[in-house]
This record gives sequence, C-alpha cells and structure tokens, in this order.
Amino acid sequence: MNDKSNRRTALVTGGSRGIGFGIAKFLATDGWNVVLNGMRPEESVAEALDELRSLGVEVAYARGDIGSVEGRDSILDVVRNFTGGALNLLVNNAGVAPKQRLDILETTEENYDFVVDTNLKGAFFLTQSVANDMVAAKTKDESFAGRIVNISSISATVASVNRGEYCVAKAGLSMVTQLFAARLGESGIPVYEIRPGVTKTDMTSSPEVTEKYDRLIEEGLCVTKRWGYPEDVAKAVLALARDDFPYSTGQVVMVDGGLTIPRL
Repeated sequence: MNDKSNRRTALVTGGSRGIGFGIAKFLATDGWNVVLNGMRPEESVAEALDELRSLGVEVAYARGDIGSVEGRDSILDVVRNFTGGALNLLVNNAGVAPKQRLDILETTEENYDFVVDTNLKGAFFLTQSVANDMVAAKTKDESFAGRIVNISSISATVASVNRGEYCVAKAGLSMVTQLFAARLGESGIPVYEIRPGVTKTDMTSSPEVTEKYDRLIEEGLCVTKRWGYPEDVAKAVLALARDDFPYSTGQVVMVDGGLTIPRL
C-alpha cells in the first residue's frame, strides 16, 4: 500500500454509525484513508472499522468528545500521528439531540449546554485546529489540497420549538461555515455545508419520532416522498471531497427531499 502521507485522509466525527458511517464508507470506497471519531470504546466499533478496512484503505479510530478540550486534543493526536501531516478533509458530522425534548419556555441550561457544546462549540474549535494544520501544509506545499464539510440540518432555518437548542446550534454551524470559508479562501481551502432533512438515524429511531415523520411524509412533508438515508448525505460529501464544486465555497447543499421548498 502507498505511504499514507501520500494519500488523501479524512476525519469524520461521529463516524461510527448513522450518517457519519455512511459518509466514511463512501469515502473509503473512493480510496480515502479514514479516521473515525466516536465516543464508544474501540472494541465496540471494531465491526465498522473492519468493514472500512475491507475496502482496501487505512483506518484509525479516534475516541473522544469533540465538545471538550481534552476530547479534541485526543482526536487531533490520533489524526496527526496517522497522517504524519495534515488532513485533506474534515467532516464535522458529530451531533447530539437534547437529552429531553422540551418546549423553549421550559428547557434547561443543562440541555442547552449539552447540545451546543458538541454541535457548535466543538465543531468550531476542531475546525480551527484542523484549519491551522491545513494552512501550514498549504504554505509548505502548494499542491496540498484541503477542504472542510459541515453537516448541518434543515433545523438551521426550520424552527422546532421543542428542541430549540438543536436549531440554535445548527444555525450557528451555518455561520461557522461562512466564517471559515471567508478566512480560508486566501489559502485555497473551501468550506461547505450540507443540510440533511428527515433522515433515518439513531436520532430518529424512537417509535414516537418514526411514527410522526412516517405520517408527515405520507401527508406530503417532502417533495420526494420518502425518508432520507445516510447514503444520500454521503453522496453529497463525496462530490465535495472530490472537488467537484471548486468555485462554491461557503455554500449550502440541501439534502432534504425538497422539504424546505416553499409550497402552496
């Protein structure tokens, strides 16, 4: 196998299942070495890691909570040891839902901090660190190619008053995309945002949520009359990772089945 420092390497946060693992599989199939980040012990994600390795790429696992300084440092240690340099792609996918779905008149600071620390603050500061590594690599070698993709949500603009923390975090992540796109433009490092709609993941797997969205989709919530799947998001990430949209930095790719199209 080629030396990993000469191959493209991606970090996918929250990559051991759901949308994140779907993204990792598509990248691995395309020949990317992959660092998966998650919170579970490595032995608990061994099957996922083996599946990626079976695609002929090198894979590492970086356990850590991106919502904490210690967690981010741990993740970055694994990444830097694995790459011997800088990432070519950061996919900020890790996300949590509120511990309790509470009306915004009743929610708690604990709920708010839990969601925002991971979904917004963690992504911001992980991006800051990775971006600095990418800029340094680009300064050293003009041929270096780096890019960043943030997995946001339709909740960045679609209000859900019983999970306001999540909406606030995703709206903030949208501005993070624009900020880093503006800052990194001079280094030729594009930054993108993908907004999934109603997607089949662990976050939507409870009977209550599944029943709700099954009914809404049947009633016409989405133009494309089905749930979204992790591979729908993964295909969009792969197109951006391949640099198919080099003149579109800072832009949003909607993967929502037309849910957010204004309709009468």
